[in-house]
Amino acid sequence: MNEPDDQHADWNARREAATPRGVGVMCRFYADRADNAEIWDLQGRRYIDFAGGIGVLNTGHRHPRIMEAVQAQMARFTHTAYQIVPYTSYVELAEQINARAPGDFRKKTALFTTGAEAVENAVKIARSATRRPAIIAFGSAFHGRTLLGMALTGKVVPYKVGFGPFPADVYHAPYPNALRGITSEDALAGIRALFKTAVDPHSVAAFIIEPVQGEGGFNICPPEFMRALRALCDDYGILLIADEVQTGFGRSGRIFAMEHYAVAPDLIAMAKSLAGGFPLSAVCGRAEIMDAPAPGGLGGTYAGHPLAVAAALEVLQVMDEEDLLSRGRQLGERLAARLRQLAPEVPELADVRALGAMVGAEFNEPGSHAPSPAFARRVQALALESGLLLLTCGAEGNVIRFLFPLTITDALMDEALDILSQALRGQPAL
Repeated sequence: MNEPDDQHADWNARREAATPRGVGVMCRFYADRADNAEIWDLQGRRYIDFAGGIGVLNTGHRHPRIMEAVQAQMARFTHTAYQIVPYTSYVELAEQINARAPGDFRKKTALFTTGAEAVENAVKIARSATRRPAIIAFGSAFHGRTLLGMALTGKVVPYKVGFGPFPADVYHAPYPNALRGITSEDALAGIRALFKTAVDPHSVAAFIIEPVQGEGGFNICPPEFMRALRALCDDYGILLIADEVQTGFGRSGRIFAMEHYAVAPDLIAMAKSLAGGFPLSAVCGRAEIMDAPAPGGLGGTYAGHPLAVAAALEVLQVMDEEDLLSRGRQLGERLAARLRQLAPEVPELADVRALGAMVGAEFNEPGSHAPSPAFARRVQALALESGLLLLTCGAEGNVIRFLFPLTITDALMDEALDILSQALRGQPAL
């Protein structure tokens, strides 16, 4: 099904002639229209979307209420640059995020455009507030494709290879990973080793951590490690930045994944599903920290774009009124249960990890700890042949992540799980 017909083949030839190979493209077909959890290509073939634009579409493609909110904003104005002529919706969204973000303290929020932009601004704010230069990230992390984002990212291929040198004063510590034998104590020992051999803890502005690693393999941070990291931050006056670009807005069963932990971050970077398919990101944090940069130090021409802000305000209402947090937890449990049920038939299935609707399946060579990216790619290809879009992730590319809209219907979820089951068995869907 993924073999291009003449129409798609022509567009692929034009794409290869007009766009650089560095922009990798997974599918050989082109989208024509989409609705909720389905995409149709130029030939009218339908695909069930378990990629969600890489975690952007928790509320689905073209949710009617979000479309109406954006159209209403379009009838008023589309751009002023908030720093030049402000608009009330920006302030209203900041208030909503402040009220929902974890932490029993006063907060402020600044809006941006992309996840990498949110991450970079969180680092800027942390450095400004602490007057310290160093940042510690974690192995297998993904924080974006900008130069600083790449420096923070803990995966070389394809993100960092050939793009150095990278910004200085960025260090990496191990991220806990039970399947790979890295305990929370091992990860803490790695941080202590950094403090002894590479960076003075009193020079560290912040740790940046994904509560569940996205591109890194849907690895879930153990609660005991997050508590210990928070204590370490408090001991040395270091800030804790949570990168919730992929985990945010319902994917983990809470608005923010950090709500699963008994500690609060000082700053949260968010994007992706915040605006239901429109480009918007934000940094929310302690008010006094957020106020550290001087006027003009934060912002951007398109930062907090009014169309995206209108979408985001409606996303939050939809999530509340359609109870998408509960829906996401139910769907995640259903998917994880099906995967575990299939485990006896799939010796390559080494682990199923789930936090709410953030579900990942890791594949190893049967009977060993050697990663099997080939098996993950095979499952992905068979599923695509049968009309189901899946994404791989992980440092070795041996994890399949599931990013279905939380608005998916039960019937479509059943169909997708049947396709997935057949793909895991090595067969196209019947």
